[in-house]
Amino acid sequence: MNLLITGANRGLGFWLAVRAAERGCTVYAGVRNAVSPNPGLIALSERFPGKVLIRQLDITNDRDAEQLAESLREENARLDALINNAAILLGRADGIDTLKPADVAASFQVNVVGQIRVVQHLLPFLGGESGGQIVNVSSGSGSFHHARGGDYPYGMSKAALNMFTKQLHLQLQDRGVHVWAVHPGWMQTDMGGPQAPDDPARNADLLLDLIDGTRPLPRERFYVDLDGADMPL
Repeated sequence: MNLLITGANRGLGFWLAVRAAERGCTVYAGVRNAVSPNPGLIALSERFPGKVLIRQLDITNDRDAEQLAESLREENARLDALINNAAILLGRADGIDTLKPADVAASFQVNVVGQIRVVQHLLPFLGGESGGQIVNVSSGSGSFHHARGGDYPYGMSKAALNMFTKQLHLQLQDRGVHVWAVHPGWMQTDMGGPQAPDDPARNADLLLDLIDGTRPLPRERFYVDLDGADMPL
């Protein structure tokens, strides 16, 4: 499989790149700064030369998305899956009295508008017998069912991402593109913190199992957990 992963510099995105490369996939690893990426990602690209390809992709930057699309076009590249993993977490502890509207706006720019930008530029490269997949890494925080009061910027933006996923799922189903969102679990990453119960390497494997069909995901599903079970909205 050929995968493009945004936010591949660290956390879940990095481990998706690692595990996908170990499965024999070609990985386009999108990072905000390809000039000085994570040393671990550089080492991975050296371990899998020609299979792990580090690419400049700040998802808030139109020109980055345009240039990446241009380079893929020049390479006659095809993608089996686009994994929209890049995200930010701001103001989680703020209540309404301390909430910064700028944090909400910034969260939407990355967690929603950034995903839209990437899809618009890279959708033409999805193909293959299955038609391809767009996988939006969402969160249980984007579920109304799991709302707990607070977590405004992240929760609201992930809820909006879920709506984008549903709309795109419906629009592209006739083209054979399966669009779905996933709650990837609470992981020990910079975003999740050391107290989180899940190992990002393990969760990356579970997510890749759904993507590569090791554990087939019914095409009607659009918001699931790592077991492929429907998440409550």
